[in-house]
Order: sequence, then structure tokens, then C-alpha cells
Amino acid sequence: MLADQYFLIAHEDRTGRSRLHPRATGLGLAAALIGELILEGRIGIMDGDLIIIDRHPPSDALTHDILDLLIAQSRHRDVRTWLSFLSQDAAIRVGERLMRLGAVEPVTRRRMLGSTQTLYMPNNAEQRNAAAWAPARLANLLVRGIDLSVGDRVLVGLVVATGLIRHVLYDFDIHRHAFHSLPGAVDSLPGDLRDLIKHTEACVGSVLTVGRR
Repeated sequence: MLADQYFLIAHEDRTGRSRLHPRATGLGLAAALIGELILEGRIGIMDGDLIIIDRHPPSDALTHDILDLLIAQSRHRDVRTWLSFLSQDAAIRVGERLMRLGAVEPVTRRRMLGSTQTLYMPNNAEQRNAAAWAPARLANLLVRGIDLSVGDRVLVGLVVATGLIRHVLYDFDIHRHAFHSLPGAVDSLPGDLRDLIKHTEACVGSVLTVGRR
């Protein structure tokens, strides 16, 4: 699943911590969940609005829940509004989906002032290898110039839009050719998926700009 792959790339496999500002990670995950519904033909994007195309429930429980929410709140259609809303708990919801798949385990840690935080992280060698493979797989496809599936092109777009690409292509000299292929991978996507990436990048930029003030 698109959001699962993004989650594994966006979090350190040894600590479970986000590689990005948590709000940027949340927006990337929210976009990935919307992207899953677009890829399944359930929704689309037109003029900055989400539109329902097919109300039949997806087989995955999480995307089913999100489609139900979009249908129930159909008067709210703005893509950026939905990205902001879904980003609030996207990391928890995708983490729980990965937990159900056996890819991660919940780890509760105590924070300052006595509060606690639950992280979803790989805890054994097999899980850590799978998590480490997520960015390595994408880098391998880009470096070797292998034709990407639509889902992988969306993943590339979201990785770039949220600033995560430096954790996939970590050496510009070695990965120079792969960097040059990134715009083409995104430009070849259908219009609504390109729009999703564009709106995600804008939302992340707004969040990070506010954070620096």
C-alpha cells in the first residue's frame, strides 16, 4: 500500500522516529491515503476539490473508513482542507495498519513532563530489514532507470514534495542521474495524482514556513 511504503521511508527503522517535521510526515501520509483511493478509482481531484467517483468500499479497512468519511462530509471538498484534517492522525492510523500486518510493533515511551508517546517501529531483524528495504527499493528503481508503476511514481512524488528524497537518494554525485529523472516520473502521472502532489507540496511548505517564524 502506498501509505505503508511512505511510512516506512519516513521513519527511522532503528528508533521509529520521523525523519521529517512530524507535521510534514502527517501531510505526506494523508496524501498517500488519498492517493490510495485515487489509484483504486474511488475518488478524483478536479479544480482543487476531491470528487467521489465510486462509492463501493475498498477491501482495506483504513481506506474504507476514509472513503466513508469523504462521502459523509461531501460538502467539504477542498483537497488541502482534507490533507490538513487527515494529517492529524495519519501516522497513528497507518502505523496501526502496519502493526496488523506484522510489519511494526507499538512501543510506548515516556516523554518530558510525564506524558507518553507511542511509536510504531520494527522491533526484530526481519521487520527492520523490511523497513530498510523500503527506501532502498525505491532508490534502486530510480538509479537503474527501471520503469516505475503508477503507485511508485506517486510515492516518488510524495517523497520529493515532503522533502524526504534526501533519505532515499542520499548522495548527489552517485545518484545524479536518478535525481534528473524525478520530474519526469511525476509529470507522467494522471492529472489528479499530479494535483495531489502539488497540493501536498504547498501544504508542507506552508507548515514549515509557519514553523520557522
